[in-house]
Amino acid sequence: MEFDETKAVELINNRLKEHGRAAYDDDQVLNVVDMIWDYYEENGLLDIESDPDDDADDVESEVVDYVTRMLKKDKHAVVAPEDVAIMVRAEMEYEDSVI
Repeated sequence: MEFDETKAVELINNRLKEHGRAAYDDDQVLNVVDMIWDYYEENGLLDIESDPDDDADDVESEVVDYVTRMLKKDKHAVVAPEDVAIMVRAEMEYEDSVI
């Protein structure tokens, strides 16, 4: 399977709703997805040699911290800090489903 942005956005918004949170528009969700992939790139996690299972919990918390910091810098972002962990976890879940 190939990464499908539409399906990723749908899954992320569904997870937010399951946690009693409001959904975001596609642009806001994709902004978070882009930040997640920026983190991967900056930390060498897109390299073929990297093992995606190495310290998955640590990576998740680092990604949450990174995205939270980046959202604070983004004047157009409206994602609440308390939603970031749910969104990151959902995006990683989607990634795992397409591997």
